[in-house]
Amino acid sequence: METLIWVGSYTADRNGNGKGITALWAEDDGQLTSVGLAIEANSPSFLALHPTKPVVYAVAEEGKTVRAYHRTGNAGLEPFGVPWPAGDATCHVAVDPQGRFIVATCWGDGQVVLYELDPDGAITSRTSAAAAVDPHSTAPVDAGRPSRAHSSLMLPDGRVMTTDLGHDLVRVWKYAPGEGLQPDHQVILPRGSGPRHMARHHSGTVFVDTEYSVEVAAIRMQPDGTYELTGIVPASINKASDGDSGAEIALSPDGRFAYVGVRGSNRICVLTVSGDGTEVEPLADVPCGGDWPRHHLVREGWLYVANEGSNDVVSFTLDPETGLPDGPVGRVETGSPSVLVPAG
Repeated sequence: METLIWVGSYTADRNGNGKGITALWAEDDGQLTSVGLAIEANSPSFLALHPTKPVVYAVAEEGKTVRAYHRTGNAGLEPFGVPWPAGDATCHVAVDPQGRFIVATCWGDGQVVLYELDPDGAITSRTSAAAAVDPHSTAPVDAGRPSRAHSSLMLPDGRVMTTDLGHDLVRVWKYAPGEGLQPDHQVILPRGSGPRHMARHHSGTVFVDTEYSVEVAAIRMQPDGTYELTGIVPASINKASDGDSGAEIALSPDGRFAYVGVRGSNRICVLTVSGDGTEVEPLADVPCGGDWPRHHLVREGWLYVANEGSNDVVSFTLDPETGLPDGPVGRVETGSPSVLVPAG
């Protein structure tokens, strides 16, 4: 069955070649077809979908805002309310599974911002959460280690987990309606690792890929409800190259494999997940099919890679037994793609 995929991008305001949010069809045979521009926007570099309403949320990374869009027709979008202020280099947005709020994280100034939603999915208020404190530095403010909030993950118990790759932190928050996010506890990762994105395994383990050290950390909830770092391994079976940086992490639908994009050497690292879902082990590296794989999407039997540097999205088949990509099978040109989200 063909699937519509929204594609975020970098535009001219961040030296990109995109025009806004585009759409493409992923066919049953892996071929990719461009549907065209869904809406013009400035650097909508990350997108998220409302769980029940036809609403797409997008950051404007250079514009320091978050905005909602309403789906029109088959593959169109129109503004839904006004842009809301965020922080410097707002780079990620995620939606509460109950549709109560969205969370935006800001690479530039470390802000974590919660926006309440009304029953139709419109943004109604904004609350900035407490700033991070660097556990690896004794200085009140370390200019060499600024806070860089990068992503958020909604946990099944209603809490929210965010990464701060500048301070090497994973922070856990409680949601207080009308008050925003309240600090719960934090998990400290090794200095200089740079936790970036997260994927939750059905066993409960949260796997975090690190941008700077190009590793995968395993974080598990303990009996008292706190999360702890339980392991960290290289993402690749090969040594990271100079200039490499981790990008996205995604799990196969059955939870047997993890996939980590590595910019620089332009690889997708495949890792096996242990039977109990508590550990990962690097298995193989495969070329990403282009340049600078900023984001990728894993569906049943398929891997789609957004190559920002080569202005394309590439599809690969995934071997059901080994988990390894084969291909590429399909390719479509699109300007500076930064995120891939199934339209549902």
